[in-house]
Amino acid sequence: MLGFLITLHILVSIALIVIVLLQAGKGADLGATLGTGSSQSLFGAGGGSTFLGKMTASVAIIFMLTSLSLAYLSGKSGSSSVMPAKSPAAKVAPKTDAPPATAPVAPKESQKK
Repeated sequence: MLGFLITLHILVSIALIVIVLLQAGKGADLGATLGTGSSQSLFGAGGGSTFLGKMTASVAIIFMLTSLSLAYLSGKSGSSSVMPAKSPAAKVAPKTDAPPATAPVAPKESQKK
């Protein structure tokens, strides 16, 4: 699912770049308004929207949806992290070859005097 969304996002990104670059700038519409050029719009120089404008809006919406979907899927708690959440292990004292300790011996009655 994630691989499909990444591929779709890349293709939509490239399509959005191409569509925006194919559009004429705002300065080109100024000549059509004054009657010296032709406009791409369907309803004349002042109204309506162009086919490329509608295509830009739809591709931009798809781009935003894929961006939000990828952000949501990458933020899920089930994904792996760079820093795993492990509790620190308790330190264990190293083993030494010390002789077994003997219990202290109580003094005898004769030594108490």
